[in-house]
Amino acid sequence: MKPAEKSVITANAIDLTFQTADGPVHALKGVDLAINQGEFVSFIGPSGCGKTTFLRTIAALETPTGGTLTVNGMTADEARRARAYGYVFQAPGLYSWRTIAGNISLPLEIMGFSRSDRAERIARVLDLVELSGFGGKFPWQLSGGMQQRASIARALAFDADILLMDEPFGALDEIVRDRLNEALLELWRKTGKTIGFVTHSIPEAVYLSTKIVVMSPRPGRISKIIDSPLPRERPLDIRDTPEFIRIAHEVREGLREGHGDD
Repeated sequence: MKPAEKSVITANAIDLTFQTADGPVHALKGVDLAINQGEFVSFIGPSGCGKTTFLRTIAALETPTGGTLTVNGMTADEARRARAYGYVFQAPGLYSWRTIAGNISLPLEIMGFSRSDRAERIARVLDLVELSGFGGKFPWQLSGGMQQRASIARALAFDADILLMDEPFGALDEIVRDRLNEALLELWRKTGKTIGFVTHSIPEAVYLSTKIVVMSPRPGRISKIIDSPLPRERPLDIRDTPEFIRIAHEVREGLREGHGDD
């Protein structure tokens, strides 16, 4: 199913400068981007290039010092208060004294969902991330990959249309990462959500995305946007195809060109 051509995240000339004791740090400069409904958009670039910072501006965790940003037609802060997105951090961030179901329940409790509604949502998202039967376990009883899936379930529980993910699989080994990549693609196909995903991995960006945003070294700018022609149904062995290798080469070239612009 082709996503509707409706922009749900629009950035125009976004600048962000941090003031530090050593002087200003220019994290983002002149970032222009439109993310359409139902797209899977990956951000890739060298460490410190601003890709996580840009994701955090979408989530209203950072405030741009210039330009405009809208999320579902609202400011980023209005979208945060309207709970327009779920956010998955690099580490699972699960409370050790709460069960997996209890961790997923926490934002729902804060939002005032009823006990029965919470139970229904928890069961549904645990099934989505293939953790049915683990709701009564504590985080320390689960593997790292399972904890990260629980973190994704928590972000999905209040059913926001947008999912923002900051390098959620970066600390996992390659075998687990491959399995979670497959699971994430399946979840995306089932839910139709718009996903923004930060990664350092070229193969991961190419495998997951409908659009790859290549960022240059600080100050973070978009040096290239690559629209992927790959089908939405993507078995892991698609990574061995000439088309996949061609796109990966294009991303790699974009990263090199971005360094040349610095």
